[in-house]
Amino acid sequence: METLSENACFGGTQGVYSHASQSCACDMTFGLFLPREASDGPVPVLWYLSGLTCTHENAMVKAGAQAWAAEHGIALVFPDTSPRGDDVADDEAYDLGKGAGFYVNATQDPWAPHYQMWTYITEELPKVLDHGFAVDLSRQAITGHSMGGHGALTMAMALPGRFKSVSAFAPISHPTASEWGRKQLTAYLGADESKWIGHDATLLMQENGFDGPVLIDTGTQDQFIDLLNPEALAQAIASRRQQATLRMQPGYDHSYFFVSTFMEEHMAFHADALYA
Repeated sequence: METLSENACFGGTQGVYSHASQSCACDMTFGLFLPREASDGPVPVLWYLSGLTCTHENAMVKAGAQAWAAEHGIALVFPDTSPRGDDVADDEAYDLGKGAGFYVNATQDPWAPHYQMWTYITEELPKVLDHGFAVDLSRQAITGHSMGGHGALTMAMALPGRFKSVSAFAPISHPTASEWGRKQLTAYLGADESKWIGHDATLLMQENGFDGPVLIDTGTQDQFIDLLNPEALAQAIASRRQQATLRMQPGYDHSYFFVSTFMEEHMAFHADALYA
């Protein structure tokens, strides 16, 4: 693992690191904020999964999360959204290929050799963190924005017991019924829609639910709200009688101005679960 940068940040350290990924067959970069408490021993972890077109850097710089993570003594992990490199397949469209991994393990060419983001996030990167940093993986929570909200919700529900809490900012809630989903799931997983079910938060909510608290915020002026389909997930939550808080925030759009506005509340929400 290579240290690309480390900066003092709210009494802790904001680092950026690169390592050779076996699952993605390329070098991967991630950001990690460690609060002051990590110098004394392992601290709980909050994963932040970013959205379309993002790298590890977007949320690390724009979300304003480190101040609140420092207040609660929580580590923040900012993974990349896709594999990178000259040999990695890409597409001219912004919503497929690099920056648009959708947190799945691709089975179709030309994506399969590198686009193994589910395994990378859920298996490989946790091992990297566990062996290199003072993090307590028995206390994990997960959040994300847009495509990352989709990833956070699906991982939380598909991996029972892994995460103490899950939240999302403007998640892609029902990708099997959205153009932000059907296109990518077809490309990465093939035309058999039965293989898509495990990557749809609405369908997973109907089937599995989540054994813990859920918080979801979406802006009423989100320019992509029809692609996000928050009402489908709301109906699934109501039908399952899932413990959850869903909020439509008046006037807010899809930007990091929206994310940063409600980050403090999301951090406090996860802190309550991680320190329960």
